[in-house]
Amino acid sequence: MANAQPLVSDLAEHIIGSEIIKLAAEVNALIARGEPIHNLTIGDFNPNVFPIPDALTEAIAGAYRNHETNYPPADGMLVLRNAVSALLQARQGISYDASEIVISGGARPLIYAIYQTLVNEGEAVLFPVPSWNNNHYTYLTHARQQMVETAPENKFMPTAGELAPHIGSAALIALCSPLNPTGTTFRKDDLDAICNLVLAENEQRAADGRKPLYVLYDQIYWELTYGDIRHYDPVSLNPAMRPFTVFVDGISKSLAATGVRVGWAMGPKHIIDKMKSILSHIGAWAPKAEQSATGAYLANLDEYGGFITHRRNEIEERLRGFHAGIQSLKAEGHHVDSIVPEAAMYLTVKFALHGATTADGPTLATTADVTAYLLHEAKVALVPFFAFGSTQDSPWYRLSVGTCKTEHVEAIIANLRAALQKLTHPAT
Repeated sequence: MANAQPLVSDLAEHIIGSEIIKLAAEVNALIARGEPIHNLTIGDFNPNVFPIPDALTEAIAGAYRNHETNYPPADGMLVLRNAVSALLQARQGISYDASEIVISGGARPLIYAIYQTLVNEGEAVLFPVPSWNNNHYTYLTHARQQMVETAPENKFMPTAGELAPHIGSAALIALCSPLNPTGTTFRKDDLDAICNLVLAENEQRAADGRKPLYVLYDQIYWELTYGDIRHYDPVSLNPAMRPFTVFVDGISKSLAATGVRVGWAMGPKHIIDKMKSILSHIGAWAPKAEQSATGAYLANLDEYGGFITHRRNEIEERLRGFHAGIQSLKAEGHHVDSIVPEAAMYLTVKFALHGATTADGPTLATTADVTAYLLHEAKVALVPFFAFGSTQDSPWYRLSVGTCKTEHVEAIIANLRAALQKLTHPAT
């Protein structure tokens, strides 16, 4: 029998599903069967542990009672764009007019629109790995992937030296800080060096009459930084980057409002206008009531700032608890490690267990084996970095605290200790 032809488009036939969602489905199936799994996989918040601000909840309900249920403007409600403009100026020190801001249903449509606005079919998108979903957006844009593997010695943040060999052929560099999946951030000098690299490249392109190299800068986690960590962005560091930088931002992470679906992008007006047109054709608007309510909530920056401080403290307590626990396991001689948490809701953890033998005989030969062992023996679900583009044998994982209560941290470390104690490592 001849091979059957695909019944869908080539794009649909070959698209790759999310590894994180696949793992989450397995975890949820175990939980549904009554397994006591600690699910530290999804970059989301349990609203019973991390609720959105009460004032935002009331504002959303009030907007619906006020019948704000028709279409919003294509670029977002002016009250919200003005509030975002004021927020950015007051808390980040960058100035974008409401006309340079577009609102959408969370960050994902904005990232897709940036790709579609700035990248032609066949052009290269340069991005570091591990990073979130850049491979999928590149595929959907019919572009070429140019991945750069980053190193734990630099907290998995890309450097100018790693990017430099590839920028000549790139249409877009996709950067994220604080970084998903690592919870780490750019050092000032490292980001400044990348900006200088882009500006030098664009000076040459301008002389040759070529399209500029643009930077997508995803800062959705920027309000969640800890200790003395500062958030840096290209435009603040070097105003000459303004014509070449498009930001992605929103309330999904800062306000634990992932399901409220309010995000924004800001950048050069001619780019934002084109993004607005693309988004209008796919109907990726944030609901009008949520936009109106978010605009009203963000107008009170004192209340917003107080909530952010409280939420930071809650998340940081959990991250530092896990980091201390992993470091205690390392001190006991187990083959684990973690990077000091800097931002976001993630801890970068290492389980160098490849080659270890379990108590009942099987050897953990692959990262998939290690992940399964942690899940079934320690009852802890984590996301391996290969789900974010790293090599299949990477021993590094993302640990998310968005569903975790403080009192669970000690129990999870105890579970990991018990599971690690059952392993025998090969002699070195």
